[in-house]
Amino acid sequence: MSIAVTGLIYGMTCAFAGYFGGFGAFVLVAVLGAIGYIVGRFADGDLDPGDFFRSRDGDRGRDRDRLR
Repeated sequence: MSIAVTGLIYGMTCAFAGYFGGFGAFVLVAVLGAIGYIVGRFADGDLDPGDFFRSRDGDRGRDRDRLR
């Protein structure tokens, strides 16, 4: 299934939840969908846990301080 089709299904699910369940249900579906997406990326091997904990400049900042 392509990413476009997956996005279409997710959008329709959020629309139904918002229409029938109100704003709280819409937010719940959106948050659980985002969590499911991240878990799916972990399962596919496209995402590593370390990606969330690395600094923006990597190790360059620490190496630069050591050279001074």
